[in-house]
Amino acid sequence: MNYPLDHIGIAVKDIDSGIKLYQDLLGLKFLFRETIASQNVEVAFLELGNTKLELIAPLSEASNLTKFLETRGPGLHHVCYRVANIEEELKSLASKGVQLIDKVPRPGAHGSIIAFLHPKSF
Repeated sequence: MNYPLDHIGIAVKDIDSGIKLYQDLLGLKFLFRETIASQNVEVAFLELGNTKLELIAPLSEASNLTKFLETRGPGLHHVCYRVANIEEELKSLASKGVQLIDKVPRPGAHGSIIAFLHPKSF
């Protein structure tokens, strides 16, 4: 199966500083920004050639991303691939022994549905 790259997720402590950094240093074009209340994060997408960069910042100390940043610091958070049917992909990957963080897809940015796979499986 072909899994085209959709975007690369980068964890940042502050969304405004993150946007400025990637615009100033790499000249990336800002695409859009939104709050994902269900995940307690704010995201901003920037154009990066044939893909996008997603900057992700916690909205509060209660965000799961806050712990990620405290443990690992700012940087690579995830790589997102596009699939035709996310529910079927999750079933297929689970049947192959992949550890799923999300057994059921959840709302993501820009009206998408997403699911995370545990890094230990890869």
